[in-house]
Amino acid sequence: MKRQFIISSILVILIIVVLQFVWKPILWSLVIVIPLFLIGLNDMLQKKHAIRRNFPLIGNFRYLLEGIGPEINQYFIESNSSGVPFSRQQRSLVYQRAKNTLDTLPFGTQMNVSEVGYEWVNHSLNPIKVDPETMRVTIGGSDCLKPYDASILNISAMSYGALSKNAVLALNQGAKNSGFAQNTGEGGLTEHHLKNGGDLIWQIGTGYFGARTLEGKFDPDLFKEKSSHANVKMIEVKLSQGAKPGHGGILPAAKVTKEISEIRNVPLGKDVNSPPAHSTFSTPMELLEFVKQLRDLSGGKPIGFKLCVGKRREFLAICKAMVETNILPDYIAVDGGEGGTGSAPLEFSNSIGAPLTEALIFVHNALTGFNLRSKLRVICSGKIISGFDIVKNMAVGADLCYSARAMMLAVGCIQSLKCNANTCPTGVATQDPHYMQALNVEDKAKRTSTFHDSTVESVAEIIGAMGLESTSELKPWHRVRRTDFTEIKNYSELFQYIEPGSLLQEPIPEKWARAVKSASSTSFKNS
Repeated sequence: MKRQFIISSILVILIIVVLQFVWKPILWSLVIVIPLFLIGLNDMLQKKHAIRRNFPLIGNFRYLLEGIGPEINQYFIESNSSGVPFSRQQRSLVYQRAKNTLDTLPFGTQMNVSEVGYEWVNHSLNPIKVDPETMRVTIGGSDCLKPYDASILNISAMSYGALSKNAVLALNQGAKNSGFAQNTGEGGLTEHHLKNGGDLIWQIGTGYFGARTLEGKFDPDLFKEKSSHANVKMIEVKLSQGAKPGHGGILPAAKVTKEISEIRNVPLGKDVNSPPAHSTFSTPMELLEFVKQLRDLSGGKPIGFKLCVGKRREFLAICKAMVETNILPDYIAVDGGEGGTGSAPLEFSNSIGAPLTEALIFVHNALTGFNLRSKLRVICSGKIISGFDIVKNMAVGADLCYSARAMMLAVGCIQSLKCNANTCPTGVATQDPHYMQALNVEDKAKRTSTFHDSTVESVAEIIGAMGLESTSELKPWHRVRRTDFTEIKNYSELFQYIEPGSLLQEPIPEKWARAVKSASSTSFKNS
């Protein structure tokens, strides 16, 4: 509270000085200053709004401008965006749902329906009622002993360190409240993830943080111990990330606190390398052997891997290895190139990695072509925010979805774009205790669960309006796109969807032949 008190006191003193200069009588000063002081004091003590708590008096201007209207909101979003944050309508959708306020829109669509790229799904004249409670998918193949009944919407990978302790606690409590899962991110499984008892997907990255030796190698014994925790429902091997695929990182020694050292099992006083590639495996076969090892060590829990699609033949090489070894992951998470992070090189964020739609269709087709699609689940991530986002991605290949930025908005993010500067004003993406303390865990947990529940309910309403009983009935032809001013096409017309087993026999579909033939189960290199 020290920083807030100083800010508020300085502001009050400045107001007194100005008023004394303009109005000589001290009475006038007190009439103005005392109410302002009380407002500032109230801002410091209330726990609902992080901005007001971190910035007494000044923070109220943010809510004042937000209430003026959409034009002001849009100006501030566009002037700070560089194309990264959500639009005003998207952001408003999350806030309305998280706060359980009006979730309706006046004056009809705000989209230009004649613009190329406009997308929609067609409704039915025979709509049905769909129970949101049925919006769940079981993850676990034939070798899985502990399948997980997952929600169709879950929290995407965000590490403690990138997020504050309070943000992690709020997200996990929200997940527990509504029965969905939180992905830990590659930063490790922490006490903050475990404290509130929400379901977890423990992500294992190239640094093996939390399951590594001091030399940076994978530690099977440590992994076995931690993966046995009841809250850990699934394990995810991170191969690459949409925001910066193929790029490693480093945590400077100055930032390796005692807590981080213990969580990540790294030495104090030394830089922590997060290399671009895994050291435990280097071929498709070895990747699948690692998947099997993790499944055995965890007692049969679902194991998956996450990747941003790059070279097609490399993923096809993994598919060939699955066929040859009969070792399959329980799920594959496809991260679109539009995926976000608190800090990434500009070129990697904007120019590397396949966008989600193209990547998702490719992965779905590849698995179908090798007769693998029915044996595992596909999760997708990349700017998932609304019920329609979930529906349109399920239509082209996904079984369920991750969301990161929408969940951050639900816990209070205002897209100030300070994630990489450790000065997030809402306490979401910072380790600064002065900012972090303003994020009230109980309040933001409620908003997280409310956003999840409302969004899943909207999916149920959408597919019901389409005359469908389940998301499993969604097909590519349900998703429609305007391709020019006079023409529309559905996604089965825009993209080729190949037949089951067609990549296992001659002739291989023409557009796939070269990549399939150059893929080798024993190497990621061109054969």
